[in-house]
Amino acid sequence: MPIYEYRCSSCGSENEHLQKLSDAPIAVCPACGSDSYIKLISAAGFQLKGSGWYATDFKSPVKPKLDKATGANSEAVSAPTATSTPAPDTATAVTKEASPASTNQ
Repeated sequence: MPIYEYRCSSCGSENEHLQKLSDAPIAVCPACGSDSYIKLISAAGFQLKGSGWYATDFKSPVKPKLDKATGANSEAVSAPTATSTPAPDTATAVTKEASPASTNQ
């Protein structure tokens, strides 16, 4: 049976009630007797455990691979160096081609 949270708009009382899914919502506040007792929306409190669930069977953990020779992360070894050449700037190539048309005056 689920636990539902309720709050009274009149007195501000908040309570949790264990109810069946088929039970009607509680309409009267047990603290003040007001009719402004409403059911709140809250997160579910369960966790899927055991085999057969994505988190336990199919989700692969992300672990950095170790280089067997050095014992360091292989990602750190293959990182780009500062001597790599930058990609050519295509914006300047386009503006250079467009400028001779405007100089033929």
